Amino acid sequence: MVNCQEMSGGDLSVDLSTLGLDRRRRDDREMEDEEEAPTHLNTINSSGGFLVVSTDKLSLQYTNVNLHGHDVGVVQGNCPAPTRRLVYYFEIYVKNAGAKGQIAIGYTNEHFKMRRQPGWEANSYGYHGDDGLLYRGQGKGECFGPTFTSGDTIGGGINYASQEFFFTKNGKLVGTVYKDVKGPLFPTIAVHSQNEEVNVNFGQQPFVFDVEAFATEERLKQQMVIEKIPLPLNVSHWIIRSYLQHYGYQDTLDLFDLASVSALPTAPATHENGFCDQGDSYALSHRKILRQFIRSGDIDSAFNKLREWYPHIVQNETSTICFLLHCQKFIELVQLHCVNWVFNKQNGDMEEAVRYGRVELVKFLEVPSSTSLLEDCIALLAYEEPLKSPVGYLLDKKQREVVADAVNTMVLLTDPALEDPQRRTQSHLEKLLKQLTACCLEKRALSRNQGEAFHLHKVLQKRKGVKP
Repeated sequence: MVNCQEMSGGDLSVDLSTLGLDRRRRDDREMEDEEEAPTHLNTINSSGGFLVVSTDKLSLQYTNVNLHGHDVGVVQGNCPAPTRRLVYYFEIYVKNAGAKGQIAIGYTNEHFKMRRQPGWEANSYGYHGDDGLLYRGQGKGECFGPTFTSGDTIGGGINYASQEFFFTKNGKLVGTVYKDVKGPLFPTIAVHSQNEEVNVNFGQQPFVFDVEAFATEERLKQQMVIEKIPLPLNVSHWIIRSYLQHYGYQDTLDLFDLASVSALPTAPATHENGFCDQGDSYALSHRKILRQFIRSGDIDSAFNKLREWYPHIVQNETSTICFLLHCQKFIELVQLHCVNWVFNKQNGDMEEAVRYGRVELVKFLEVPSSTSLLEDCIALLAYEEPLKSPVGYLLDKKQREVVADAVNTMVLLTDPALEDPQRRTQSHLEKLLKQLTACCLEKRALSRNQGEAFHLHKVLQKRKGVKP
């Protein structure tokens, strides 16, 4: 997606921040979405003398004889349940139901009284084995599911999409309940009668309950809701057509029109489809040629054509477009070095890249908006095998598309009939994807920022069957 920005003197330039030039840093940002998940029991924050936790911190046993309701053996996971995912889930295996089978599984907050059953205090939920009741924040339970005893596997999960707790028994869903508690929640287990013993599975072993299928079903539910939304007739056809036209894919556009000529009208009905593609056909043949040069790595020819057809776009030698084109020329020279090194074991082209960088890229050292990409380009020189380096993404053909898109946008902005530059910088498809992103982020905000973090490229890759 490409946006434009107002520059001094009224000129329009391309906003580098919208070009997807920071793919290396994008991976770093997505790492931030990875949260610590519980891996063992917290022996420090527990009810002490009423239970014994194993040395691996994955099983516990009630060793005393309880005298009253506050003699509960309670222990939480070592950290809260992660929230930036669709579902969180853990299980316990009841090795021994003990004297009374007063075992419970649930979720509690960090201030929970560690000598009370989960669900007996505010901001806690618990499914109890001796009576099958669900307790949520008070001492009185409600009918929920079957009891559980020795040999049973019980699970407790959080569905962040629906904002519900859910519990399972022996691989089958028992039920769900709305999650009306705030703040971090810890997976919690309680034992309350002599010889009760349970093993805990935080994911170190396969779960009995198919939590992946559960998450997939939840996603399908969301998708079905989306698919029920009515759309205008043939709207997808015109969205695709406008995209091809907007980015100058003239040959593909001609074939697309030829294939659909007998089935669809030749022009979109604006009042029916909600958009008009007027303006996207401006300078289509010129944009096609420029894109072909850049996609083939022929940056010199692209520069020459811009100087011939649209000289004011490149008249400022430190403009964003000149910067992108010079960077791409530098990248192409490094690419030549890589090819020659593989086949001929020669490195002369890298010397040419160094000379080019000293003449052309040095102009942009004092331009703040150029810093990130410029650093990555120069870093290519530091690696014996640039393709395998952290900045190797620059040598991918996708980088050529980024530059071609920016040039395409600048040409569209030279249209004398243009009234609103912002409307011309993105295709209708990109505007829809931008709206999708905004809606997903808003939906997540309504769920207290809980649930899967939204990354558009991951969504698109999943649709194509590609693992992100």
